[in-house]
Amino acid sequence: MKRLFFFLVIFNLLSCDYFDKKKVYTEDILEEELQTFNWKDVDEYPVFESCDSTSGKENKKVCFENTLRNILNKNLAKHQIIVSEDINDTVKLYITIDNKGDFVINDIISSELTKAQIPELDSLLRHSLDSLPKIYPAIKRSQYVTSKFMLPVVIKID
Repeated sequence: MKRLFFFLVIFNLLSCDYFDKKKVYTEDILEEELQTFNWKDVDEYPVFESCDSTSGKENKKVCFENTLRNILNKNLAKHQIIVSEDINDTVKLYITIDNKGDFVINDIISSELTKAQIPELDSLLRHSLDSLPKIYPAIKRSQYVTSKFMLPVVIKID
């Protein structure tokens, strides 16, 4: 009987590791969460006030891009551009919309022919998008975030 009692006492003392608690650090949880976080995608794309009633993430993105293109086309149509050769080029506008809804064109990429034929194209594009309606910034996890986009713009002049 003493042996059985002794054995149970030793067994209970040695099995105390089962009751040990591991300390969890908030930094470790945060680091683990950040590793699984998709930084290249947002929950909601930036939108203009006119697109706010549109439902669906992709539909809002399309509405935003179409609104930008319409504003651009409308403002560029006011200018008479004369070229010596036909131009059919896709100009890439790299834009940033910060977490306050401010719009900035970071870069404009076009072909050498387009640059030679329309040297003022960069300034025309920038001035065409100077006065935009209110933009609501992109949202990621219920926070306004800065987002970057590439907007292709087709330039076709015959």
